[in-house]
Amino acid sequence: MPERWLQIKGDPSVRSFLFEQRRVVSLFDEHLDQMHGIIYALFLRKGMFHSKIHYSSSQITCWFARDPFCYEKFVREEVLAPDFLDRFPDGDHAGRRSLIGPRNLSRLLQEFKRLRLTDEEIYLRNGAVNLINGMINMSFSCDGTHYIDHRTFFARLDSFAAPA
Repeated sequence: MPERWLQIKGDPSVRSFLFEQRRVVSLFDEHLDQMHGIIYALFLRKGMFHSKIHYSSSQITCWFARDPFCYEKFVREEVLAPDFLDRFPDGDHAGRRSLIGPRNLSRLLQEFKRLRLTDEEIYLRNGAVNLINGMINMSFSCDGTHYIDHRTFFARLDSFAAPA
């Protein structure tokens, strides 16, 4: 597992207007706990090993162990439909050991929720989790992106506190 915390600053024009923007409530924001429950189930019961959650545009990108070279994209109401999870066969991670266990996955999704909702100007736009290598990726409204292993993330949560 990589242990390097990589922070990449994005487009300077986005950062220059940071304090003139506000988070707009998305469909996923309105159903955050339900959506995180779906993500949790995909990881633990349906063989998904990597996912990127696009909070602002209400879409998820999923990689499953049954076909790891192809990702699948799901959008808005489709994800929140009552039978969404039924379309996926039960699956595992093809014999691979997950570095992020169920408890830490739940904790991680709670932190994504906090980072999404705590501040109206600096907020999480996208969050990605890879259970197998333990890495997470987060993109924020300031167009900054972090690539960090989950252990370092949990140890450094104060670095991701909302501004005062």
